[in-house]
Amino acid sequence: MAQLTLDKLESWLWDSANILRGSIDSSDFKNYIFGLLFLKRANDVYEEEVINIMERDNLSREEAEEEPFIKLPAEAQWEELKKVTENIGVALDKAFAAIERENTKYLEGVLTTTKFGDKDRLSDEVLQRLLRHFNQHSLANKDLYTPDLLGDAYEYLIKQFADDAGKKGGEFYSPQGVVKTIVQLIKPQPKHKIYDPTFGSGGMLIESAKYVAQLPGGKVNNNINVSLYGQEKNVGTWAIGKMNMILHNFVEADLRKGDTLTNPQHLENDSLMLFDRVIANPPFSQDAWWGLIEANREVQLDKNGKEKKSTPNYTKEVVDKHGRFQYGIPPRGYADLAFLQHMIASLKQDGKAGVVLPHGTLFRSGAEGSIREKLLKEDLIEGIVGLPPALFYNTGIPASIWIINKSKPELLRNSVIVIDASKEYKEGSNQNELTNGNVKSILEAYNHFAQQELVAVPVLESFARLVPVSEIAGNDYNLNISRYIDTHVKVEEIDLHKVKVRIEQLELKENVINEKLQILLAELGL
Repeated sequence: MAQLTLDKLESWLWDSANILRGSIDSSDFKNYIFGLLFLKRANDVYEEEVINIMERDNLSREEAEEEPFIKLPAEAQWEELKKVTENIGVALDKAFAAIERENTKYLEGVLTTTKFGDKDRLSDEVLQRLLRHFNQHSLANKDLYTPDLLGDAYEYLIKQFADDAGKKGGEFYSPQGVVKTIVQLIKPQPKHKIYDPTFGSGGMLIESAKYVAQLPGGKVNNNINVSLYGQEKNVGTWAIGKMNMILHNFVEADLRKGDTLTNPQHLENDSLMLFDRVIANPPFSQDAWWGLIEANREVQLDKNGKEKKSTPNYTKEVVDKHGRFQYGIPPRGYADLAFLQHMIASLKQDGKAGVVLPHGTLFRSGAEGSIREKLLKEDLIEGIVGLPPALFYNTGIPASIWIINKSKPELLRNSVIVIDASKEYKEGSNQNELTNGNVKSILEAYNHFAQQELVAVPVLESFARLVPVSEIAGNDYNLNISRYIDTHVKVEEIDLHKVKVRIEQLELKENVINEKLQILLAELGL
């Protein structure tokens, strides 16, 4: 049997989604497909390992089945599931529960988040077609073109499912160009602890690890020399991220469930765990973000006798036992700077963070303006990169990358690198794309000022500047990029006097030509 290539694997896996069309909403495809993909991969690797152990150590199958990393009980093995012809969804649910039971440390709650047993959604016929489809190819290591093939295919599927889900795709997928840009701006290093407080399907953490793997000392044997941590509120997305990590061989990644703002999970002695790098793409402008207050809002009667919930005063009522909001309480309608402050509080003293935030965070006044002023006065903001519009699935508005550095180098002290990358994109039918060339342009401009590597390309002031904080203070700490980067195309000045003289000269010439023409026409008798 020929080994599976990435193109063939991607095509085959995406075809499985087409089997589900008409049965369930496209935004739910990922939950079912990823579960079956994980099951088939676990089964094929398990079988491969068991056979190798039997041959190598001259053991019985029963003895060899104790050895593999992921344990696969009998009712979860592919050959058994293929025999089921009725209540297939129930059999799959039992299989996933059995795998979790045997692999509690890594898989508890991961595979059972999606229920296959609802026949109103998935008939036996549809599930049988899916199982037959997944049976076409082996996903054992020996049958894959490269060991990383499954991880790459998983990332491809996440992108395809985000495309298919439209706006809902933004809940679990960050554009690859944006992720690469942030990772290469914060430059994670070997042995670092890297944290994403809203990790989605895990793309930012995986890209960070890939970056480290290319550095000297980035790998120890076959393992990438980093520790990955994350938290995700959406349980279904958390499960997808866990499976993604395992398929990328990051089985020890510490990924927790829950609301990061109200209930951060990564603690040491009841204090926030500190990290070398923090990276995130939080939900844009999340409303009613402090759940501890929102759950207990009082119901009042308005003047017409209708029930109306009271509106909480966040400034007075938000109390964070972890002391994260020392720069101010963000407004109830915008959680953006709450996530940013959580990231800052989670950074080591020499740590760096990169985060995507909506453009409004650069210039909104009130509580956000006050927070921004304090961050600038404490010299925590190293860089701001304005991104193009329509990069993200959940919004067409442009966003910005904030780079936070608790220990800025001397040459960047009391200044901010500001880049206007709003025109750096490749236009797409649904979303615009930040290409590798666009990413390179941003990085070259940023590193020109940061002097972290030699950059031969000159930087135009219409693209990037190193802006003194004193200048920003003169603008009431407004970081709107248009205040610091002049993007207007310079028009050549027009000398009106010269234009008037030239027009008069042309009119004289025109009169002479007309006189000559009249003489010629008269001679012709016309």
